Amino acid sequence: MKGIIRIVILSAFVIVAIESASIGGRDTTLQAQQVHAREVPAFQVDPSWPKIPNHWVFGEVSSVFVDPHDHVWVLQRPGDVNGHATRTAEDKAHAAPPVLEFDANGNFIQGWGGPGKGYEWPEREHGITVDYKGNVWIGGNGPDDHQIVKMTNTGKFIMQIGHSGQSKGNTDTVNVNKPADVSVYPKTNEVFVADGYGNRRVIVFDADTGAFKRMWGAYGHKPTDPPPTAKSVGGGEDGGGAPALGPDDPNFRNVHCARISNDGLVYVCDRFNGRVQVFTPDGEYLKQLLISPDFKGPTATRVAFSKDPEQKVLFVGDRSKQQIVAFNRKTFEMISSFGGPGCPGKRGQPSGCEVEPPGTFGILHDLAADSQGNIYTAEVNEGRRAQKFVFKGMAPAPAN
Repeated sequence: MKGIIRIVILSAFVIVAIESASIGGRDTTLQAQQVHAREVPAFQVDPSWPKIPNHWVFGEVSSVFVDPHDHVWVLQRPGDVNGHATRTAEDKAHAAPPVLEFDANGNFIQGWGGPGKGYEWPEREHGITVDYKGNVWIGGNGPDDHQIVKMTNTGKFIMQIGHSGQSKGNTDTVNVNKPADVSVYPKTNEVFVADGYGNRRVIVFDADTGAFKRMWGAYGHKPTDPPPTAKSVGGGEDGGGAPALGPDDPNFRNVHCARISNDGLVYVCDRFNGRVQVFTPDGEYLKQLLISPDFKGPTATRVAFSKDPEQKVLFVGDRSKQQIVAFNRKTFEMISSFGGPGCPGKRGQPSGCEVEPPGTFGILHDLAADSQGNIYTAEVNEGRRAQKFVFKGMAPAPAN
């Protein structure tokens, strides 16, 4: 069918490079395997999604989340419109609100967000999550974004964890430091925070009171502050500071997601180390997935799960290659990947383009899946858009 993206199989026999460490005397290494993939998920990009009203203009689209009703929540950065040198006065006059809600067909439902009385809205919007009660959680990665705000789904303030500019580092149990992502676990009513731009840890709070519960670092170790000579990862999307070490790093380097599967496993994106580590909700390390054997930059930006109850497929955003990669969630066998960079060169140059074509990515930053298996994505930097990839079922893997 024309326009359908079949997740491209990387070879007739997919070779998976997965490593892990022996933690506490228990060997958690997953050996490389060869698996013949007969069918792969097929997707078709919907270039008309979403329908943006009022001639609104998006800044960087930092996050996307699907709620239990299959409504899609988009978080974008109005400050990128208002403060960007190339934006026109007309663009600035039509900057969209930070939070936008759409239905699965892309119809606009509502928009809200921004500074208000009684709470500290983030300087630089980064992550949005809707919990099982319908509350909306938002964090940021601006220089002083050391807080998370909890709002109703119509934008009324409920609670704040932490305060702007108050972080005391990785041992602080009150404040966060430029948090990237939040997930709420219904079974325990706890909020899991990927506290990963200023700190390098997962920290857990009570979702109703904000009381501190526990925290952990890579491999379940105690979180530590970076050495005095090493800078922490900066607020910008390109990161910075100390070099990433990949699978050999005993610490997290830019914790970019903390997502919980149906069977209660916590998947933590260690973006600048190119890996996803898996834990129990109590922080016990289980195993890790290396996203790319030729890791050379930030990869594991977000994860999402397939629609089946067992969530057999784990989708991972690989920012370094601008792709979404599908893995068997149990074995970590790589199934396939799709996407790719939209503009190979700079805009305005012969090798570049002005707008990435639908189905490609500028800078892939977030992804989420709905109950029908459709995938939604968010792009920062020059991408500045949300996209929908419609699940078309399983299809035979293309022959090489």
